[in-house]
Amino acid sequence: MHGPAASISNCLHLDAATPFESMDQIVQLLFNGLTLGAIYGLVALGLTMVYGVLHIPNFAHGALYMVGGYVAYTLISKLGLGYWWAMLGAGTTVALLGMLMQALVFAPLRKAPELYDMIGAIGVMLFLESAAQLIWGAGFHRLPTPYGQVLQIAGMPFPLQRVLIIAAAFVLVSVLHLFLTRTVTGSTILALAQDPQGAALVGIDARRVTYLVFAISGALAAVAAVLYAPINLLYPTMGGLVIVKAFVIIILGGMGSFPGAILGGLIIGMAESFGGFYVSTDYKDIIAFVLLVVVLSVRPQGLLTQGAR
Repeated sequence: MHGPAASISNCLHLDAATPFESMDQIVQLLFNGLTLGAIYGLVALGLTMVYGVLHIPNFAHGALYMVGGYVAYTLISKLGLGYWWAMLGAGTTVALLGMLMQALVFAPLRKAPELYDMIGAIGVMLFLESAAQLIWGAGFHRLPTPYGQVLQIAGMPFPLQRVLIIAAAFVLVSVLHLFLTRTVTGSTILALAQDPQGAALVGIDARRVTYLVFAISGALAAVAAVLYAPINLLYPTMGGLVIVKAFVIIILGGMGSFPGAILGGLIIGMAESFGGFYVSTDYKDIIAFVLLVVVLSVRPQGLLTQGAR
């Protein structure tokens, strides 16, 4: 299995011989859970933005995540760009791809039944995965990173790339929160998500906001891929498991809830980290679905509702 958490789970071979070692295990598991939760949260946040504004279950979002990783790989390995320039290039490329997808697929289907949106998204996903296999091949690639060092803090190892994932996710979520709550443009996104008819009455250009949402969503997916690809592998279907878990996350958090996407990502990340260690890595990928059943049986509307934005 090469999905998220594969390399993280495989690196946990600690023995609980003493209380100190046991505490080290818990710290490492928390750290690994934060790493996974950060990646899941970024992907789910972009997905929930599209659903919150357009009510479109964008099954192609995982394919955008995959394309972001491959674009960065090409910019670094073929064109010699630095890691951060490659991330910027991947984010920009996938943002434009998201806007193109909206223009060519979802906009023409805006008056069609919702099932047509789902079929269109699945079609885009299959197209992008086939295109990736044609361009980059079906084999595995690893994205180079200048942050391959391991930090030693209180005698415990913390890979620098994973520290970067957590820090970058925190910065991105904070910037996005400020953008949505402190700018006029961000307020129009929230207004359109909460009350499309009311937003239209006050003169908000829904078409422009829609393209902006797809651009932000695509950029978040690409950045998540570039952050995680150095400790995972790139392959054409890498977005499949990620998008399934992202849907689980936004259902757990509450459909359309931005804070819920972050909370759901952290919950799934922690559950996979601890479950993979204390239960079995063979079952870590089903933990998300077990949590989904448990939470929805108690709280069918999810942990946070749309009103909790």
